[in-house]
Amino acid sequence: MSSDSDEYGLPLPESCIIVGFGGVCVDLLATVTCFPVPDSKMRSTQLKVQGGGNAGNALTCAARLGLKPRIIAKVANDIQGRALLEELEVGGVDTSFMVVSKEGTTPFSYIIIDTQTKTRTCIFNPGEYPPMKPEDLHSTNLVSILAGSKVVYFDGRMLDTAIVIAQEAFQQNIPILVDAEKPRVGLDNLLRLTDYIICSENFPQAWTEASTISKALVSIMLRLPKLKFVIVTLGKDGCIMLERCVDDISSLEEMDIDSTFESLSKREDDTITMPTCIASSMMRFRTKGEGCMCGRLYIGTAEKIPPSKLIDTTGAGDAFVGAILYAICANFSPQIMLTFASYVAATNCKALGARSGLPYRTDPCLKSFTH
Repeated sequence: MSSDSDEYGLPLPESCIIVGFGGVCVDLLATVTCFPVPDSKMRSTQLKVQGGGNAGNALTCAARLGLKPRIIAKVANDIQGRALLEELEVGGVDTSFMVVSKEGTTPFSYIIIDTQTKTRTCIFNPGEYPPMKPEDLHSTNLVSILAGSKVVYFDGRMLDTAIVIAQEAFQQNIPILVDAEKPRVGLDNLLRLTDYIICSENFPQAWTEASTISKALVSIMLRLPKLKFVIVTLGKDGCIMLERCVDDISSLEEMDIDSTFESLSKREDDTITMPTCIASSMMRFRTKGEGCMCGRLYIGTAEKIPPSKLIDTTGAGDAFVGAILYAICANFSPQIMLTFASYVAATNCKALGARSGLPYRTDPCLKSFTH
């Protein structure tokens, strides 16, 4: 850690530069007292227009925590696109390497937030401009973009272009983090170069066809030998992480991953409202027909937010990713990393929109995660 730290809040990591590639868009958020039924009319109780998109949100989070993110993305040269650029720049994200299309319209999402059920529904419009392609990148620029970066993050979209960036990062020995929402054509090529995966609840079993999430995580680690850890986010139920141990110690006890998960789950304390993390000892986990790996399983719990304080879950996963990016740069232990990321994600759920509730580095509540 750098000595440059406030009396309250997070210290600055020695390596602050990160690079992210993915989507940005405009979010049109409307709150309603209940989700509309078909062929009906209703009034919204609140309306907000804000920047969105997985990459834009995650990197804004990382910037607020003290990192220096650079974003590679594409917008149209319209009012919405220019507003997105300005919002990212004001938020501390370097937009020097973004591509601006002369034609078309910038992507946007309609987001309906039901204040009764505390759910949100997204309707995405991809806009009317060509998505970012490898031709939009210049090799000289790519080298300079990645220079000094501690980690490169991908949101799992526009994979033809993502692969070009990832291959350069791989050549420069820069770790890669991928946010995997669902299996997509070309994603496997990106995952083979990846050091860290954060994925949705449905991804592990959809990608591996394993019978349980726990078995799927072992399968992912065995199929991707470069991978250091995989995290699956479970919303209000927290997260599960499987970490690979550096040395494959054959003398370790071989355990069933589902039994280990069940054992850890029984140790959860429902009376604790703040995020916690429960870890197994180092073990050998086996999946039928694929072999075994040496690793450690973690269960991270989510903050129990009172209904009166839960406003909007939009962007909670992106906030979690942004916090993980900081934790990697700050060399947090897995236990601190998971509780920290869960806290940041929960904090973001206490305001409307994907960015309004993101905490700043100077937030005194973040100080406890540095001990």
